[in-house]
Amino acid sequence: MNPIRITVALACSYFVFAIMLNSVGTVILQAINSLGVTKTDASVLEGFKDLSIAIVSFLVASFIPRVGYKIAMLAALVFVAVMCLVVPTIAQFWILKALFAAIGCSFAVMKISVYSVIGQVTDSANKHSALLNTIEGVFMLGVLAGYWIFALFIDPNDVQSTHWLNVYYLLALIVAVAFLAVFTAPIKSPELKGSHYSQIHAFIDMLRLAYKPLVLIFIISAFLYVLIEQGVGTWLPAFNNQVLMLPVDVSIQLASIFAAALALGRLVAGQLLRYLNWFSILISCLMSMAVLVLLVLPMTHNVDGSQVKTIFDVPLAAFMLPLIGFFMAPIYPVLNSVMLSSLAKYQHAAMTGLIVVFSALGGTTGSIITGLVFDKFSGQHAFYLTLVPIALLLVSVSVFKKHTLKPLSHTTSSAEQ
Repeated sequence: MNPIRITVALACSYFVFAIMLNSVGTVILQAINSLGVTKTDASVLEGFKDLSIAIVSFLVASFIPRVGYKIAMLAALVFVAVMCLVVPTIAQFWILKALFAAIGCSFAVMKISVYSVIGQVTDSANKHSALLNTIEGVFMLGVLAGYWIFALFIDPNDVQSTHWLNVYYLLALIVAVAFLAVFTAPIKSPELKGSHYSQIHAFIDMLRLAYKPLVLIFIISAFLYVLIEQGVGTWLPAFNNQVLMLPVDVSIQLASIFAAALALGRLVAGQLLRYLNWFSILISCLMSMAVLVLLVLPMTHNVDGSQVKTIFDVPLAAFMLPLIGFFMAPIYPVLNSVMLSSLAKYQHAAMTGLIVVFSALGGTTGSIITGLVFDKFSGQHAFYLTLVPIALLLVSVSVFKKHTLKPLSHTTSSAEQ
């Protein structure tokens, strides 16, 4: 098995899904501007994406190893490529719902496959954590690139134009490149638990995982984290445009700082984890997130960026708010790595299914709640609300740490070094 070619295939696949998944904030803003959709109605796009992820993950996580990770990844890429080619020809809000449902279904398959293949090509908790952080870092680079790719197709002088939908032709081409990378990668068929081990038994085992105390508190932590990340990330372009009064193209470009901060945070965390305990890093990050929210949001009142022409002219508050991504960056991959390293490799697909399901539910919840508060009150109120899940995450991560020291200490201790 060639780990470099496999890593490239995983990275390419994650990169393209990063662009499409995290374009939902941009698409929500454009749907409001060019398709006349209300904020509350537009927020359902997150639901079409995340609920599709949750449902498909729940139903097929235990089945994917039987199909084979490579075949599953190729099928997911073909599905989204076809949808990307269809969207610009219809140019209505309902097709965007269908697109994000397709993206969600495909990403569920892709994430389960990618996380499971990582388990195949690594042989220690430290190597697993390093490769997972690398792949997640590439994901954030895809998110960063996505903001700028979409901004290239948006006409700031005609916000009602639907020309921006042509971006999906370019995305179909990028998907084709990822397809070739996966097709040529020597990804092995997974080892199954036993020749007589039925699909029903595999599904039941996935459900049983959720009853383990360590897994249960992990699921709660993952849910809370994604609730925060998606609530902020999805609505940051709209916050920039409608609270800070920045032009649409600048609002989207500025939101890319959030993705860049996430990418940088994961790269920095990957180095710090070599020397520091993962729990200390996560607690410090959560406290820093809360402080940043309390310091920056008061600065966003009475800001008028309507005369801004480029990203270099925006007010200081617009630069500072996305920096919350730097501190939240390590939380998700570190929790995932500690959890997966605690399990046997044949359980990774089932565990990843649970990760994806509850992450998707957290993302949907965060986006809808943020959208409702944004619509009924203000953008500041919506972002202040993130302090609640941050506080709950402080508690859940502390409990998660205690459980890693109990029955699974022999498998998780290496992840802390």
